[in-house]
Amino acid sequence: MDTVQKGKLIIFSAPSGSGKTTLVRHLISVMEKLSFSVSAASRKKRPNEVDGKDYYFISVDDFKSKIKKNKFVEWEEVYPDHFYGTLFSEVERIRNEGKHVVFDVDVIGGLSIKKIYKDEALAIFVKPPSVQELKSRLIKRASDDDDKIKLRIEKAERELSYESDFDTVIINDNLELAKKETIKLVNQFMQAK
Repeated sequence: MDTVQKGKLIIFSAPSGSGKTTLVRHLISVMEKLSFSVSAASRKKRPNEVDGKDYYFISVDDFKSKIKKNKFVEWEEVYPDHFYGTLFSEVERIRNEGKHVVFDVDVIGGLSIKKIYKDEALAIFVKPPSVQELKSRLIKRASDDDDKIKLRIEKAERELSYESDFDTVIINDNLELAKKETIKLVNQFMQAK
């Protein structure tokens, strides 16, 4: 009887506004056997988001309960009462189907996943061309007020100091080139034994 080979893990982390979500969506749209790991979040759903597709939106109390029960591969309180995390059950469900798990997580979360899964995971850091470009992207995105953008920029500056802890870095200054580089890196990782 054939047993399904467990999938590998591909982690994308970056400061908010670096373009990691765009790269993840492109990768999943062009490569088979990839499945997006939907994170849990305690924040309010944005108008364009879908529960169970973009995030599993759960209450702060429910999130804290799952933390106590060790249900998360990783989790973080990104801002006060704004928790994000990856459920073990989500990762194992995808891997047991023989698919490769793709993560779109913050920097600390990405490093936590890499620490648990080691060589089974490829940790990719998506870097903006500059902090000024990052600020410009966040303003154009128009999903946050000035205070939230300021918080995101301060956090981004801290997160950029972790890039050397990742397996590889993609500088997203040209989206088409970044997409090609992403596909090449992921293909190489999936083909490696």
